[in-house]
Amino acid sequence: MTTAQHKIGSGFDARSTAADVLDGIDLTGKLAVVTGGYSGLGLETTRALVAAGAHVVVPARRRDTAEQALAGIDGVEIDELDLGDLDSVRGFAERFLASGRGIDILINNAGIMACPETRVGPGWEAQFATNHLGHYALTNLLWPALARDGARVVSVSSAGHRRSPIRWDDVQFTHGYDKWEAYGQAKTANILFAVQLDALGKDSGVRAFSLHPGGILTPLQRHVPKSEQVAMGWIDEDGNALNPSFKSPEQGAATQVWAATSPQLDGKGGVYCEDCEIAEPSDGDAPGVRGYATDPEQAARLWALSAELTGINAF
Repeated sequence: MTTAQHKIGSGFDARSTAADVLDGIDLTGKLAVVTGGYSGLGLETTRALVAAGAHVVVPARRRDTAEQALAGIDGVEIDELDLGDLDSVRGFAERFLASGRGIDILINNAGIMACPETRVGPGWEAQFATNHLGHYALTNLLWPALARDGARVVSVSSAGHRRSPIRWDDVQFTHGYDKWEAYGQAKTANILFAVQLDALGKDSGVRAFSLHPGGILTPLQRHVPKSEQVAMGWIDEDGNALNPSFKSPEQGAATQVWAATSPQLDGKGGVYCEDCEIAEPSDGDAPGVRGYATDPEQAARLWALSAELTGINAF
């Protein structure tokens, strides 16, 4: 039964780390796939899962960079994947399925933020295509491996979802591109994806979650000019973090690791989390998740659109 979008009293908070939420959890024999698991929060997530005993597959757009970042970490396997290229997504999925293994945890972590207007594939807006459509296609193509043992699928979203609902009249921003609205739409899509995947997958034992990791300075900010980060109060002129609510990478990785592994979430799914807790609904300025991002009708509509655009649908 899908859990209501309300706190459950996890005992963790914004300062909990990935190691904290994994304390006492043994992932020996478990296989996790972490997109972008070689940079920023993804790298911390990979480290934490491996430390708990998991074998982690890291599909990477920049394989050489991934090999350097993950050097010396046992229990990691690197493959190639460009989420903005459906042929690349299909290639990775085919190689993985050919190995005959099941997946216990899929963390759709990779993403881009606030990039200049960029088109990929058949003219898709890059943030929607990379952050949402690529992960939509990947998850559907990996479905046989996910359903085998009842995986958890974690969709890394953001509080940035508050910047925009799905722009049904112009999803691809063909008129008047705004980098932050495009990011917001893509992050809303990440939440709606988890809502619908959980509804479709729970009878097969697959549960899905989405989350806001918190504010963290990572390579995700690479498209945001320093002057803009200073103006927003993120950093000072020397590049030091200014916002006291910002987390360390170890704290930032905690919520996705919690969503992927915590026994507190057994039998639950389809919810948006923040600070290692299920978030409260919020349509104001308070923390929490906007109603348009958890609406089951919009989730089903987005799934249908994604299936139409990609030509992929496991259901």
